[in-house]
Amino acid sequence: MNPEKQIIRTITLRLIPFLILLYMVAFIDRSAVGFAKLHMAADLGISDIAYGFGAGLFFIGYFIFEVPSNLMLERFGARRWFARILITWGAITACMALMQGPYSFYAMRFLLGAAEAGFFPGVLYYITRWYPVRHRGKVLGLFILAQPIALMITGPLAGALLGMDGTLDMHGWQWLMLTIGLPAMLLAWPTLRILPDTPAQARWLSEEDRTWLNKELEADRQEYGQTEHSNPLHALKDRRVLLLALLYLPVTLSNYGLSLWLPTLVHQFGGSNLVTGFVSAVPYVFGIIGLLIVPRSSDRLNDRYGHLCALYFLGALGMFLSAWATLPAMQLMALSLTAFTIFSGTAIFWTLPGRFLTGAGAAAGIALINSIGNLGGYLGPFGIGALKEYTGSLAAGLYFVSAVEIFGVLLTVLIYFKLERKMIHQQSTRLAEQG
Repeated sequence: MNPEKQIIRTITLRLIPFLILLYMVAFIDRSAVGFAKLHMAADLGISDIAYGFGAGLFFIGYFIFEVPSNLMLERFGARRWFARILITWGAITACMALMQGPYSFYAMRFLLGAAEAGFFPGVLYYITRWYPVRHRGKVLGLFILAQPIALMITGPLAGALLGMDGTLDMHGWQWLMLTIGLPAMLLAWPTLRILPDTPAQARWLSEEDRTWLNKELEADRQEYGQTEHSNPLHALKDRRVLLLALLYLPVTLSNYGLSLWLPTLVHQFGGSNLVTGFVSAVPYVFGIIGLLIVPRSSDRLNDRYGHLCALYFLGALGMFLSAWATLPAMQLMALSLTAFTIFSGTAIFWTLPGRFLTGAGAAAGIALINSIGNLGGYLGPFGIGALKEYTGSLAAGLYFVSAVEIFGVLLTVLIYFKLERKMIHQQSTRLAEQG
């Protein structure tokens, strides 16, 4: 094995499995409300539009606190800041078992978003400090495997816990919230022990390995003209950051629109809570397949925007067919196609910011992209809930998401011409000047 492959393999084995575990816990925490809604809505008097509004409030808290959180990560170090995030989001999730009505549901969802803000973009920034650009697509694909795996686990787990309704005079959804909040708090200590803040602190890398890695990261800064703002908040005014934040909106809107309403759609097929949980896991199997195939193809061909265009288009087709079809089997196939595109599209998208941002500016820029983009996580659940409330059917909401994915195709083409063509021209100019 050549030295580069050995170093990348060592870093990946040391960091990525544990980061996947943490993100799986995060995604279970934020998505389990979709299953809790099957009974919680009636117990707390929450309508479909109120559920969509409350589910989406998570992303408002996320939006407000994400950039400050990533800047604090840069100040205090990844391991300590991630441990803080784990403790607070785990405690808030467990406290959701105490909800009494719509307003407490709104408050807890907002607080959960505020507590978790910074974890996902923090990991994205963390990865830019360990991997050269050419390896990030595959690595991000591996990390984002946590999303579909978590959603596969959430279905059967939630179905079983909802079946505990009445045990110790507690509702099933209360057991669900208590159970999923505990792992996050327990993982705070291992986080402090396992994760090094930087390659310089990694005892399992030799001095030669660190030298090679620093050299490659510096080469990326030169090749892609990466910007390291002296004041990291200046990244928030970078036009490229704002364009990518806009491009991320359709990704999150589709992702959370699917995950937070999928249990409701599958429950309409008929069957028990446990059956709903297992059937809801099927699309996420295809999400895993997509993550294992598409980001590697994107790395191999060094193509990001072409892959994003294709994924947005196929995602729109899947959403359209899931609304148009009447047979449950056809709907499930269409939703599986959508899941295949959504998760792999997320991995490819997050290779883009690291192509032109580095240092503390990357922490702020990545956080801003994720925070603005995650407003789609508010618009998706709320939009689907509102359309279901007014039409009496989920189909209108799914058509809405399909239209947003088509908008994503157009945005990808526009931003390619605004960013990538300009970057290629700048690289050619630098090479001409050097030659």
